[in-house]
Amino acid sequence: MDVPARSGRNRGVSTGQVRPGADQGTVPPRVTRGPGQPAALTGAEAVYRKLFDSFDRDRDDKISQFAVLSRLRGCGILPDDPRIQEALAGLTATEGASKQISFGQFKALAQHNSSLIRRAVEGNLAVPDFPALTGDLDRMYAELLPVTSGSVADYIPQLRRVDPDQLAIAVCTVDGQRFSAGDARTAFCLQSVSKTVSYCLALEEHGQDEVHRRVGREPSGQSFNELALNPKGLPHNPMVNAGAIMTTSLIRPDLDIADRFDHVAATWARLTGGGRVGFNNAVYLSERQTADRNFALGYSMRESGAFRPGTDLQQTLEFYFQGCSIEVDAQMLAVAAASLANAGLCPLTEDPVFSADTVQSCLSLMSSCGMYDFSGEFAFTIGLPAKSGVSGALMLVIPGLMGICVWSPRLDELGNSVRGIEFCRKLVAEYNVHVFDSLGTGRGRSAKRDPRRKKNQSQIEGVVALTWAASQGDLTEVRALVAAGVEPGTTDYDGRTALHLAAAEGQLEVVRYLLTVGTDPQLKDRWGGTPLSDAEGNDHAHVAELLRQAVRDTPEAVAV
Repeated sequence: MDVPARSGRNRGVSTGQVRPGADQGTVPPRVTRGPGQPAALTGAEAVYRKLFDSFDRDRDDKISQFAVLSRLRGCGILPDDPRIQEALAGLTATEGASKQISFGQFKALAQHNSSLIRRAVEGNLAVPDFPALTGDLDRMYAELLPVTSGSVADYIPQLRRVDPDQLAIAVCTVDGQRFSAGDARTAFCLQSVSKTVSYCLALEEHGQDEVHRRVGREPSGQSFNELALNPKGLPHNPMVNAGAIMTTSLIRPDLDIADRFDHVAATWARLTGGGRVGFNNAVYLSERQTADRNFALGYSMRESGAFRPGTDLQQTLEFYFQGCSIEVDAQMLAVAAASLANAGLCPLTEDPVFSADTVQSCLSLMSSCGMYDFSGEFAFTIGLPAKSGVSGALMLVIPGLMGICVWSPRLDELGNSVRGIEFCRKLVAEYNVHVFDSLGTGRGRSAKRDPRRKKNQSQIEGVVALTWAASQGDLTEVRALVAAGVEPGTTDYDGRTALHLAAAEGQLEVVRYLLTVGTDPQLKDRWGGTPLSDAEGNDHAHVAELLRQAVRDTPEAVAV
């Protein structure tokens, strides 16, 4: 919202924008069009030309291919993104990495996914300031490396042999912006993270009512492999072993076990954007050999009549162990998490893997039951849907924004990755992503950064709000904004402070307060005007006298 301009001078209306700093850059001069370029374009052609003109052009009206790739990579759109991979490959093959490209070639690239390219170039993707986020993730990764508490899972022999010092962090937004650090290409078994997709597949095939006739949806309050069922003789929820065995039994029960496994593996491949899903046979055999407790759970459920009639318990358990032994890497699991954050639509392929209703049910149970016997504490402190596995994997979902994978094999006493939990703590301490963080936002009340906002957006909006409130004499709002961290002496694009606006409008109490909190009464705007000259020019005698006293004395001498 615009704030009033100073009266009596031809200065226009203040935009409320923050004065550009060194990190914001300046608006470049407009470059004239190249030879043969139409003077005016309309429709899609004009949009493509506007995007093209945002890059530096040479005398032949061409832009650097490297500049285009750098712009896309800078906002997280990587060259192997399937939405643009074919177009980029053709461009590289014909032009070479160091060559220039014409408007026509740029348009051909953009047309492969015009919405994506446009939003990327304009900075309007899910996380607008992606470099700031990745910089923080790099720092968090470095801070986690010295954390060496915990130990690898030892009840499955093959997991006991994993290098405990490995660490990977990977992120994928709902717009397909990607970043990773560390051992992000090292494969690991899904283990209990597989329970999320097993539950989703059961829901897609049978519907919520039928699935929850056979498995509950309450936290168990006990270990994930506890020999316990609810009072109805059913597993407590799909995120504990008994519940996952039950949901696994519901996946394509009429097919043979090989086809059932192919169906699950293919679903994981779709969720990960076409990633190559692996299978660790050694872990599968190791888990099957140490599965007495899971067999006991299966027999207990069969004894209570929980399974569908005709369920083959031996085959069901084999199928369950196979699902736990599927291998992915951190980059792939981040894309899968982003697919859940995106209501079941894979951001890299736009493949609707699951329905929004199915994902809602899954995320609800991940929130309440996904972190073993730490789920309540995790919901309280982190406030996000998540699922962990004893391989050290942690899949974190920020609905509508991004998916994150942290993989580090050292586990705490409850079976969760030590570094994974610590990363989540760091993330919610710095970023406004907890499900209830919205209660602390508005007027800048939260010191956390919102990854959904553009660079400097919070600062700009704070200055606009402060100058407007000052001009309107809204002292309560001015006090709240200053208390929230908006610097009272910050200037807008024209160099005008809230004090200038309050003085120009004769808002005596606001002027008095702004002086009290240390606003410099002698700051000049870009026309050389001061708050005092504004007050005098608009015949606000009481305000002018207060400002004269402030100029003569120190701000501390001004009474509230």
